[in-house]
Amino acid sequence: MSHVAEWKVRLYVSEDDRTTKARVEVDTGTNRLTGHSSARCAPQDKDVPEIGDELAVGRAMENLGEQLKRTAYGDMQALGSPTQEESLKPYSGWLDIAAT
Repeated sequence: MSHVAEWKVRLYVSEDDRTTKARVEVDTGTNRLTGHSSARCAPQDKDVPEIGDELAVGRAMENLGEQLKRTAYGDMQALGSPTQEESLKPYSGWLDIAAT
């Protein structure tokens, strides 16, 4: 069975007052998901925007990846597959954009 798909991905990055925020959106044609994250520069560290971008974007992509896996596991379960035991919790130390 052959399958080809094209998903549209958009990435947004912004920095304000030593805090970088990232949002990555994926549109699969049948589903839309958005990953969020942020990175803060510690007061004692040199402010290098590229580092904040890399951290925030990497974390947002990980967040999106976890959502994609949850969606796939839900689809699998709806088809009768057993529940996945893999932990889908984010790593400790992640900054929760929704809580700030």
